[in-house]
Amino acid sequence: MSADIPAPIGAATRPRMAQAFASASVGNVAVGFDILGHSVGGAGDRAEVRVIDAPEVRIAAIDGVVTDLPHDPVRNTAGVALLALRRVLDLRHGFELVLHKGIALGSGMGGSAASCVAALVAANALLHKPLPREALYRFALDGEAVASGSRHGDNLGPMLLGGLVLATHDRLLRIPVPAAWHCALVHPHCVLETRKARAALAGDYALDTFVEQSANLAMVLAGCFRGDTALVRAGLRDVLVEPRRARLVPNFARVQQAALDHHALGASISGGGPSVFGWYERREDAEAAALAMRTAFADAGLDSDALVAPVDGPAAKLIDTNGSTT
Repeated sequence: MSADIPAPIGAATRPRMAQAFASASVGNVAVGFDILGHSVGGAGDRAEVRVIDAPEVRIAAIDGVVTDLPHDPVRNTAGVALLALRRVLDLRHGFELVLHKGIALGSGMGGSAASCVAALVAANALLHKPLPREALYRFALDGEAVASGSRHGDNLGPMLLGGLVLATHDRLLRIPVPAAWHCALVHPHCVLETRKARAALAGDYALDTFVEQSANLAMVLAGCFRGDTALVRAGLRDVLVEPRRARLVPNFARVQQAALDHHALGASISGGGPSVFGWYERREDAEAAALAMRTAFADAGLDSDALVAPVDGPAAKLIDTNGSTT
């Protein structure tokens, strides 16, 4: 039997059901459009995957903060990811999926990516020989393309590996981050569709803007490897994407300034928005900033939720039948 093909249905060596949880994420991290992101503990999506005899993917139910997603697997991000897994591994059986959504779509917190990753991690646990996390990336990219029209891994990478991850089209690299560094992530109660946020980026860009953004990305990465906050503070500024998307986020300038006023290393739009994030050396500063950022959104008439968590966040985890992660 091929190492990539599960044991026959009914084999006692493998379970027929698995659950996994994938945390939210901050995409782009200001300076790494489509290629840099980090996970954020405290919110996420849960997927239950069951082996079925029929050679297909079925979506049995979707509940939680989002319920009106397509049940047709070819139109659902998690469904497409599982279809890709079946096709490439030439699996003889299928999967049935139940999604429990904990991340709102159009939030800038990686909602579509979390569904993909949670479903793949659960399905992978049902294989006769589970694949390495990095090998699931290609299938997750197929799913993410359904949501955004683009194969980008800035949210997928950190969910698969945890922490801060550089995600190219075919490679994931985890970037070390000091354990003390925290993120304040504030999500206003409004929707900004990923495709609309990407459409705002159309047009020409000056070469010197690309050069400046490249230098900022380099300083942030070097600062993370060295634990050098001065480098990160100098580089964590988005001169490429933020200027074109800021108008899509209500009261963005005041929310960003509220984040910066509490000793942020930098602050910008999370993913496609409308969520806004800041990085901090100390949890206490992140907590104070989150409160001020929520106040700034409230001034625009918007309620919001806040997460404060380490930048070096969790990877997707399997959940046992008692509800604990493994």
